[in-house]
Amino acid sequence: MKNFYKLIANGFGSGLLPLAPGTWGSAVACLFVWPLMWVAPPVAYLILTVLIVVFSWLCVKAVDLFEPEWGKDPGKVVADEMVGMWLTLVGLPLNLVNIGLGFALFRFFDIAKPMGIRRMEAIPGGWGVVLDDVMAGVYANILLQVLNLLLTQ
Repeated sequence: MKNFYKLIANGFGSGLLPLAPGTWGSAVACLFVWPLMWVAPPVAYLILTVLIVVFSWLCVKAVDLFEPEWGKDPGKVVADEMVGMWLTLVGLPLNLVNIGLGFALFRFFDIAKPMGIRRMEAIPGGWGVVLDDVMAGVYANILLQVLNLLLTQ
């Protein structure tokens, strides 16, 4: 079971890649979304929601399990970035433009950590690791929703 948590926590190995593991984890999350472009939107949003809930829980468990070995909020844990990326896209038309813009916006909010995102990291244990990416995903989603509204009128 420990290896299963490691596999999920490091985004199927993407968190072990050199340079910017969070960006690699976000890219893997986009690969999960790509096939959903051809699924009915309600089904796609349900799948994204299930992924968000399951990966959040698994990430929290993995961080709590491996923090003594890997240190606090280790870079190799990227399941939290995957959760944030999926949150960025919930409720939006799933197309290459939204996935690309969502990726850029999520990475911006995740790296810059404006508007209270950084405070989420102070929450102890795995939840602090996940919740800053949840906030980044929510902010990216709101901005992308506004952009979609403006561009479709």
